[in-house]
Amino acid sequence: MKTIYLDRDNTEDLEPSVATIGFFDGVHRGHRFLIGQVTDEARRRGLRSMVITFDQHPRQVLQQNYQPQLLSTLENKLVLLSRTGVDYVVVVHFDLALASLSARQFMELILRQQLRVRQLVIGYDNRFGHDRTEGFSDYVRYGREMGIDVVQSEPYLLHGVKVSSSVVRSFIQAGEIEMANECLGYPYTIEGKVVDGVKEGRRLGFPTANLGPSSLTQLLPAAGVYGVKVRTEGSMTQRPGMTNIGMRPTFSGHHQTVETNIFDFEDNIYGQRLLLSFYNRIRDERKFDNVEQLIQQLRQDRKDIEERFRQHGTIVPTSHD
Repeated sequence: MKTIYLDRDNTEDLEPSVATIGFFDGVHRGHRFLIGQVTDEARRRGLRSMVITFDQHPRQVLQQNYQPQLLSTLENKLVLLSRTGVDYVVVVHFDLALASLSARQFMELILRQQLRVRQLVIGYDNRFGHDRTEGFSDYVRYGREMGIDVVQSEPYLLHGVKVSSSVVRSFIQAGEIEMANECLGYPYTIEGKVVDGVKEGRRLGFPTANLGPSSLTQLLPAAGVYGVKVRTEGSMTQRPGMTNIGMRPTFSGHHQTVETNIFDFEDNIYGQRLLLSFYNRIRDERKFDNVEQLIQQLRQDRKDIEERFRQHGTIVPTSHD
């Protein structure tokens, strides 16, 4: 896969292609279904396959102070797209100038002139162009005028649900992490920087790696306790653990925290970036009458998580790098 940043890379040597366009947050199974149609059609026509995406969420540009709750960072999105077998991924810098283009202008100036698109495969619910006032029939008409064949993809259905980024977000926000993972086709993963905490976990016998709120740009699952796999940046070793997301009510907490106890692990990882992959939700967060009750519950949580990993064959040896 060749990654092209439209605002700084030369596109003169691009070969004609079959393309699709979208933000592709999370690169879920619906996205991969669409991209599969692009790669299949490109092979049939003897053309290259192309995915066109954006470096930031359009609403970040169009709405002041908008903070998107994303499923994937740009870097992670590019990694996921690289696994689809597509030839080109074009990253378009989204700014006010781009947002002002009509769909016809975008198709003419960018798709035809810069990227040499010969066929455009549109997602079933996708719209683009200024104010998104134009629709599929308009894209077909404009494409006919400029030599771009425009076709529309069918939705990808899972258990009767049309898989989309908004559907995945709704499952994550409800704590239904296993359904979210089924829609994604992989465990939902967030990343953040490990910071100092209040060290209550260490005193309880369950030391935790705490992710700094300012480093978290992705959507957090609902409050509760989760079975996770943990990987430090730069390492390929995943370790099982449990993550609590919530307000720490037993200790009268007032701020949301993301605390992870990595099983059988004692390395100093302060300041490092941590990747948390969520596999299942064990229970709600709740307030305990005393610390002993909390310790007993944490022990049970670990047992439950280890048992679930064993049942699903996903337990990972906790060897040190």
